[in-house]
Amino acid sequence: MSQSLIVPSKTDIPLRPAPILPAWIIDGNPMARNAVLSRSSDGAALTIVWECTEGSFNWHYDIDETIHFMEGSVVIESDSMPATRFGPGDVLFFRRGAHARWTIEKKIRKLAFCRTPAPPLLGLALKALAKAARLLPRFSGAERRQPAW
Repeated sequence: MSQSLIVPSKTDIPLRPAPILPAWIIDGNPMARNAVLSRSSDGAALTIVWECTEGSFNWHYDIDETIHFMEGSVVIESDSMPATRFGPGDVLFFRRGAHARWTIEKKIRKLAFCRTPAPPLLGLALKALAKAARLLPRFSGAERRQPAW
């Protein structure tokens, strides 16, 4: 079975319950829900839409996660970051191993780009392979297109 190379999604889709671990909840009764919008073919990356009601909780990151807040208001703090309010349009990146305290003031909805980082030696090998691929000439006769960024 082949996978489509382009996968359109919408963020206003029905979400399923995604309970926060009870041991992580500090205050209130935060109720989280989510849906997976896309998954990379190697399973190392996901795009998720996630929402949560008011409350406070700890979150421990076992993946890299980039968040784009779409609605609501949350104050996030950690040992390395003072309490900071985030809302629609804000973007935040957590590296695997991070810990943060979330205090949701008004139900939030976010788009999360999650990635399981490769082990350090494998990551180094992948970087070297990608660089070598960029340096090798293409023999297909077609022009190679570079992304605009």
